[in-house]
Amino acid sequence: MPATALLLIDFINDLAYEGGERLASRALAAARNAARLKLRARRSRVPVIYVNDNFGHWRSDFREVVARCEATSPEAAALVDAIRPDDEDFFVLKPRNSAFFQTPLEVLLAELRTRRLVLSGLTADNCVLFTANDAHLRGFEIVVASDCVASIRPADRASALKHMAAVDKAAIRTSAAVRWA
Repeated sequence: MPATALLLIDFINDLAYEGGERLASRALAAARNAARLKLRARRSRVPVIYVNDNFGHWRSDFREVVARCEATSPEAAALVDAIRPDDEDFFVLKPRNSAFFQTPLEVLLAELRTRRLVLSGLTADNCVLFTANDAHLRGFEIVVASDCVASIRPADRASALKHMAAVDKAAIRTSAAVRWA
């Protein structure tokens, strides 16, 4: 099996946008599942990579993004607390939807000799979907941890998972069914 990395996409989130309040409980549930998946990844020595929006703050770094999101609201603080980054985690800030667009992610994955990505994050129908599309174009094997993604509307999540399976050839698995080796 090729080398694998776990991507945690936009879990560090301020939820300060239209629909954010509706996403909050679903995001928290997905983050808690992803935190358990992250623990399993860590035990198997699988790299964990946070890929996060910079929310238009171009002079910020990842630690600032975490602190700013945590201070936004109780819901955002709970989300950050559920999936807080550790010192050994990697991080990439992204300016747009895809984790690959104008980021060093591809270089990092090459350094780690990664060929298989386990995707999790917010939102399934936006940033996770765009990342899956770009990963597919780059020839990565893709697994989406279905209980570790959320969308504002459940129907949009279901549609995105169906799309990623059909178009991006992603294996859709619950986090408990994800295997690292």
